[in-house]
Amino acid sequence: MAQTLLVAHTGRPTGSASSRRLRREDKIPGVLYGRGMTPVVLHVERRDLRLALSGSAGSNTVLSLQVDGTTYPAIVKEMQRHPIRRTVSHIDFLQVDLSESVTVAVPLRLTGEAKAVLSNGGLVDPAVDTIEVSTTPGAIPDELVIDITDMKAGDVIRLADVPLPAGVTAVGDPDMPVVTVMMSRAAAAGAGETTEG
Repeated sequence: MAQTLLVAHTGRPTGSASSRRLRREDKIPGVLYGRGMTPVVLHVERRDLRLALSGSAGSNTVLSLQVDGTTYPAIVKEMQRHPIRRTVSHIDFLQVDLSESVTVAVPLRLTGEAKAVLSNGGLVDPAVDTIEVSTTPGAIPDELVIDITDMKAGDVIRLADVPLPAGVTAVGDPDMPVVTVMMSRAAAAGAGETTEG
């Protein structure tokens, strides 16, 4: 499995003033942590991070994080964003063991067209935009795809129904709604009249 190289730099002073100064220089303060290691305070170039995460796996890209000559297999555990500008203001990297499972959020994409729903004035609504899964870093899917073509009014796709690649397990309540069908009041009322009559 190819890993994306990202070079990080240590030796940054901690504290909010120095973090603001780093951000002004287009650098993102962060930390690398993992089981059995002392957390490493670091920073990465904003442009380098954007390039490293620009592939199809996005923020689930398995990185070769190079820190002071040592390379760690790592994934992005959390990205804090500026509340208005939405730029990344701090990043947490998690060192991973490529043979051990990690839990990550994978984007959900709907495919197909639910004609039975649309013809009745309804709408297919994803209840979530990501699904948490547990798998080894090399098996993290870029996205999970659900075909909604056969959905009808009243249908719900639950977590247990989501098709997953081999070696990938969904984390959470199997009954959690993932995709639902929403009917407009008029469409629902029409359906009700038909049933009553």
